[in-house]
Amino acid sequence: MAINVTIGGDFCIIPPHTSDNLITDEVEALFRSSDLNIVNLECPVIDFNNNNSKILKTGPHLATDINIISHLKKLNVKVVTLANNHILDFGEKGLATTLNSCRKENIKTAGAGEDLTEASKPAVMQVNGYKIAIVNFCENEWSIATSNRGGANPLDIINNLKQIKRARESADFVLVINHGGHEIYNLPSPRMVKENRFFAENGADAVIGHHPHCISGYEVHNNVPIFYSLGNMLFTKNTPYPGWNKGLVVQLKLEKNKPAEFELHPVIQSNNNFHLSLQQGEDKNKIIGEIENYSQIISDENKLLNQWNLFVESKSQTINMFSPLAVLPWKFPKVFNLLGFNRFLLKKRNLAIILNQIRCEAHRDTITTLIQNKLKS
Repeated sequence: MAINVTIGGDFCIIPPHTSDNLITDEVEALFRSSDLNIVNLECPVIDFNNNNSKILKTGPHLATDINIISHLKKLNVKVVTLANNHILDFGEKGLATTLNSCRKENIKTAGAGEDLTEASKPAVMQVNGYKIAIVNFCENEWSIATSNRGGANPLDIINNLKQIKRARESADFVLVINHGGHEIYNLPSPRMVKENRFFAENGADAVIGHHPHCISGYEVHNNVPIFYSLGNMLFTKNTPYPGWNKGLVVQLKLEKNKPAEFELHPVIQSNNNFHLSLQQGEDKNKIIGEIENYSQIISDENKLLNQWNLFVESKSQTINMFSPLAVLPWKFPKVFNLLGFNRFLLKKRNLAIILNQIRCEAHRDTITTLIQNKLKS
């Protein structure tokens, strides 16, 4: 007997849109036809009247209110993944409110918890006699849990492999959901391909990615489907980025002792009112064609590397974050230090930017390649 699991990408409804009717009937029907539904809750649920606990970080602080739960219930979502770069934007208080809000509505959470031990536990669901484990982690930015602080389960190849193997021991199916990649870039880096294939070789029945806020391609490796980015499912934020409003919903068909089968359902949110609808007919075929093109590039190592280098070159200004003092004659940095000018370069904001570039795997991919290319030239 097969079961259907439907998985959507980044889901973030920002007030006042949480009170709007955003989900069309055909999207609701797609999710209602499935045995288990999962989306990535990309923002903490907070009480806007009683939370001023924004953390120090780079990038925007995102949050939603309790009304988002009604949208999750409408889609019959049973699990939300929380390992993402925004779940700790409003501190542990915001994380606690999120976990409690989901528990009250019998929505399971994966990928975040009150400490690292809790965050690293998979969500386990019993569906039609099968046990499904959802292992969820994210790249290392501002949201990561520690032994004494709540947050998200981090990308850590050794620990993630242990989590997958432990889940494999007792579950019939293991789904690996990985939040990472490069924003507004439709392809994975070579490092990401290597890692996701490794997960496919070591116990995952499917590997699903999101975070870039745009759709990407897929491949089947070791009989395991890998979807590199589902893009945004529903994200009520106006941006100039191309592809922001397009997303993918993947529907997996899981059957014991058989490779996972899948079907892709492109979705689009309106530019004006964020209404989410299924793409149909020629519009659907056009997006599927885009995905196949990305998939063809992913399957060709040289093409993928060429595209990666083009993307990195478009980010060439990133390297300017590092202090210019390093390229001046040696006496100038010494004078600057004696006069105390370095305090202007080492403000918390500057340090935070540099930390995020060297700690986060996707940012490090970019900055490392940039520096290597400049040294070669």
